[in-house]
Amino acid sequence: MSIDLRLRHDRSTRERAAEMFERGLGYRSVARVLGVPAEAVRDWLGKYRATGRDGLLAMGGRQARYDFETKVAAASAVVDGGMAKPEAMERFGIASATPLKRWCRLYREGGADALRPKPKGEGRAPDARGGARARGPQARGPGGVPKKIDSPEGGARLAARERAAAVAALSGRFPLADLLTAASLPRSTYYYALSHPKGPTRPELRPRVAEIFGRLPNGAMELRAVDGERVADKTVLKMMREMGLRCGIRRETDYRRYNSYRGVVGETFENVLGRDFAADGPWRKMGTDVTEFKLSFGRAYLAPVYDFGSREIVAHSISLHPDLAQQKEMLAMLAEAKPAWSEPIMQMDMGWQYQHAEFVAALKGMGVVQSMSRKGNCLDNACTEGMFGHLKDEFFRGRDWDDFEEFK
Repeated sequence: MSIDLRLRHDRSTRERAAEMFERGLGYRSVARVLGVPAEAVRDWLGKYRATGRDGLLAMGGRQARYDFETKVAAASAVVDGGMAKPEAMERFGIASATPLKRWCRLYREGGADALRPKPKGEGRAPDARGGARARGPQARGPGGVPKKIDSPEGGARLAARERAAAVAALSGRFPLADLLTAASLPRSTYYYALSHPKGPTRPELRPRVAEIFGRLPNGAMELRAVDGERVADKTVLKMMREMGLRCGIRRETDYRRYNSYRGVVGETFENVLGRDFAADGPWRKMGTDVTEFKLSFGRAYLAPVYDFGSREIVAHSISLHPDLAQQKEMLAMLAEAKPAWSEPIMQMDMGWQYQHAEFVAALKGMGVVQSMSRKGNCLDNACTEGMFGHLKDEFFRGRDWDDFEEFK
């Protein structure tokens, strides 16, 4: 005997879920409290955002119906405009993601005409392609229809626009009706594809993308951060592929990176911070490390002190050599900037500089607590490592300097 599990989620359960949604709780938290599967609560949250409390409580009744204009507007916003599906559901008042996904699929295959309601009784032939093959020469004509639109192995993998292009190329040699049947292509979809050729993705953004990418290696992210454009990540990647732009940052190379570990050569410390990088304010938790820059004149090294609370570099030293003199310069700047009341924890790796007696004594004299990452575990100082990544991506990649003083 089968049991409809949806009967467990009655109106009172959805009322409690609506109250929690109003308080700002996420669907995972609500699912844990109510003992309901997270997938079901996620659907409830989408319906709540789209139709409000009344729509959520009315679930289980008659299925909602949407007019042709709403379907086209929602599908176009997602497919052409890059809008996220939850946002489209909320904007157009769509109660469920299931019909929206179906509309997007139909819109991609056949455009707006594919979303028009069909007259009652009209349906697709059980096997239009098989019927065309059974008619043989009548459908294929002399030479036959190309395999890519005649066989399930080829034509089923092609988009509607590509099948329409193949049919258009053969339309002068064979009857159009037979070609459309062999390609399983509705006549309205065929003419829509011909009158709406595939154009570039978001052409209005292309000049701006080219300008940003020519200035910054990772400039695509600036479209949203600076220009305020509503564009999805995948839409930006699609534009870049069409324009032949390839992001070269953060790719693995055979370049040997700088490593300061020399074993236990001095005093080591426990990992006091324990990857808890959240700070209540400035001068409470900090991190330091040494990163290398490879330039035309040679190599340069940056040793900063990064404040996890204020997200600022409060002290630094830039040198041609990652030696103890560089650390002394950085410590002198830190001692001058550090407030007298503060006793911060400073995260660092087990590099030889940080085990050195002079370095340890200097931090102890300033009231700074040393916290060392475990051997070979860069994630213990992930906040500082992440700052290095953003610094190099936004400032260093794609640029070069002729001499050290100019770079410094």
